[in-house]
Amino acid sequence: MSLLGRRLAIAALLAAALASPRTARAQARDVHWTPAIDVTVTGVGAAIWIGSQALEATLAPAACRWCAVGSPDREIRRALVWDSRATADTISNVVAFALMPAAIVGLDALAASHDQAGSRVGVDMGIVAETTVIAADVNAVTKVLAGRERPGVHAMTSEEKARAGHHADDDLSFFSGHATEAFALATSAGTVATLRGYRWAPVVWSAEAPLAFATAYLRIAADRHWFTDVAVGMIVGAGLGVAIPCVFHRPEPMASPLAAPVRTASLTFAW
Repeated sequence: MSLLGRRLAIAALLAAALASPRTARAQARDVHWTPAIDVTVTGVGAAIWIGSQALEATLAPAACRWCAVGSPDREIRRALVWDSRATADTISNVVAFALMPAAIVGLDALAASHDQAGSRVGVDMGIVAETTVIAADVNAVTKVLAGRERPGVHAMTSEEKARAGHHADDDLSFFSGHATEAFALATSAGTVATLRGYRWAPVVWSAEAPLAFATAYLRIAADRHWFTDVAVGMIVGAGLGVAIPCVFHRPEPMASPLAAPVRTASLTFAW
């Protein structure tokens, strides 16, 4: 081999050794997840929420503690409530408790698979479930303490209320459980996808946000909540949906390529 050829070969080998071998695909990051703790928290949270629903008649106030309604709430109710309140109520249940969870599982699976990280979907959904049950527990406790009269009940005359009788659910308007759950689902799923570094994380955010807003709107249309009920539910659900993954499930530090031991190869050239 000529001297020039040998030097070119050496230069090529050095260039190959110094080049950083990066893959075309993004590498999904691991997040902090301790099954013994996180599964327990989710299970206890779910038990508390189920218990609060089962004991609603016992825990709910016998009469409204928060009975007065401001002008903005009255005007927004008048503008948005549907003639068929039952239809709006049914649609909101379907969107919040069926469509949104199914969409979140499907979108997260697609985003993870797109980055060859399908095995992480189980943990992703565990974080979303944990966040959502915590948000639901916060909502359940607040409803009982606030004792706010629902708009549909508030609009009744005294005679109509007497004929209908008092129900435990009549004074559990603040704040909206549907809005809380919907925004906790949407934002926790989006936050987890972002923390993971999924390239399709914006798709998760953009697809779930309209469903969450639709749920909040439909609760007003169904005459089940005042605007301030759903607004606070949106804020609480979204706040916990971002905070819990970011604080308790932050990404694990990735090993720096500079910290890895450098192995050198000994090359012998015959001149």
